Amino acid sequence: MTKGNGEDPKTGSRMERIQQGVRKRTLLAKKKVQSITKDDVKSYLLRNAFVLFTVVAVILGVILGFSLRSYKMSYREVKYFSFPGELLMRMLQMLVLPLIVSSLVTGIAALDSKASGKMGVRAVIYYMSTTIIAVLIGIIIVVIIHPGKGTKENMHREGKIVQVTAADAFLDLIRNMFPPNLVEACFKQFKTNYEKRMFKVDIPSNDTSTVASIISNVSEAMETLTRMKEEIVPVAGSVNGVNALGLVVFSISFGLVIGSMKEQGQALKDFFDSLNEAIMRLVALIMWYAPLGILFLIAGKIVEMEDMGVIGGQLAMYTVTVIIGLLIHAVIVLPLLYFVITRKNPWVFIGGLIQALVTALGTSSSSATLPVTFKCLEEINGVDKRVTRFVLPVGATINMDGTALYEALAAIFIAQVNNFDLNFGQIITISITATAASIGAAGIPQAGLVTMVIVLTSVGLPTDDITLIIAVDWFLDRLRTTTNVLGDSIGAGIVEHLSRHELKNKDAEMGNSVIEENEMKKPYQLISQENESEKPLDSETKM
Repeated sequence: MTKGNGEDPKTGSRMERIQQGVRKRTLLAKKKVQSITKDDVKSYLLRNAFVLFTVVAVILGVILGFSLRSYKMSYREVKYFSFPGELLMRMLQMLVLPLIVSSLVTGIAALDSKASGKMGVRAVIYYMSTTIIAVLIGIIIVVIIHPGKGTKENMHREGKIVQVTAADAFLDLIRNMFPPNLVEACFKQFKTNYEKRMFKVDIPSNDTSTVASIISNVSEAMETLTRMKEEIVPVAGSVNGVNALGLVVFSISFGLVIGSMKEQGQALKDFFDSLNEAIMRLVALIMWYAPLGILFLIAGKIVEMEDMGVIGGQLAMYTVTVIIGLLIHAVIVLPLLYFVITRKNPWVFIGGLIQALVTALGTSSSSATLPVTFKCLEEINGVDKRVTRFVLPVGATINMDGTALYEALAAIFIAQVNNFDLNFGQIITISITATAASIGAAGIPQAGLVTMVIVLTSVGLPTDDITLIIAVDWFLDRLRTTTNVLGDSIGAGIVEHLSRHELKNKDAEMGNSVIEENEMKKPYQLISQENESEKPLDSETKM
């Protein structure tokens, strides 16, 4: 290439280098493909059998669900059909309680108070940052797309909403952090109920008028002196479900105390460590049943859902808006955050989480998915057990990125269908209450609908209009749960990276006494600290 031909030699040489690079990579790829043997394919399929079975189960569940809709099954028949899926939910929920307690106690006890304090601060900063980002994404997307254009008169309503005040909901959150009975906390949560009561209101009397009225009519005088007033008052109540927040607070406190007891607390450390190991072995057994359970969970939900005709233009646009918001957060924001902080490929990390994400999609519960998330992070992604044991149970309880995004977006959508113009102050109020309400949302299916009442009340929107979005909530709930699980898992990876120096120092001091176990005897593979020590220390700035 010459200048006489009107071409820049630098451009030409650059193009040649690019072409040579492409040719080299093509040849390498061709050689790799040609060198693949049957044994390689078999070993790959065996390594990823669980993930492949789970993905296939989701696809078959969708096909089976839509195929059976034409048979118009009764409610009883749908319940019988969904039974295998219900069994999976029950199995996973059975393990959640001992897993949260044992993992948090061992995770905190394995670190000194300084290291666990730093790790806790990093985790909380991550949780708050990602939740605020999710809320902002939800607000921006719903304002730009404006799915609530029009009127709500023709929209389909479904279900009933339980009223709750923001102050009582906040106080309930604090009350649940300190359960008076640990046994009761395993199956009940405190919740403020409301009931009507009659109160006697004394009317201040006027001497002259009272004397005159008594003379004329005694009964009329009594009516003016006392009147009855009806008032709705908060009373103590409870709802069924594990009080995860109370158990998390107790387990963290208990773990800190055991860690400070040194040799005296070793017996308790060993007990909870063994309990955690036993639970993870049970998880490994349940994983064989998980694909079948997920298949029937998804198929049963599709068969059960209402006629798709009720989803009008506004509700369809609302659904699309929520999906776009969740995709931006899950596919762009979280991987970018992971890459910026760790300088590692986020898609390799996310690839190891496929089974947990699919389980979250099927079960619609971040708490029920917790055992699978542990397994994926520790076995496939090799995250330090001391980090996962601390970060995951706390994250599954308070870190709800998908729920926060959905609540902010849904509140503004309801304002739009009511032709209610929100000012900047009200949008800020929605963002703050959505962040706070997502922390209080339990890791159970459709818990976000309950906390939505708080968000709507904060800006004076009608809470009854939540019934407008219930028709599609079962589907969106699965997507936001998947986003929640992804956020928790990426958080564990980021916190491990930022805490790597403390973890290595602790290993040097303690001689790996906490994680040192006989790997040859245990099918559930623990993290190899030897491999960890071989990794070169990065020079990134510590948080």
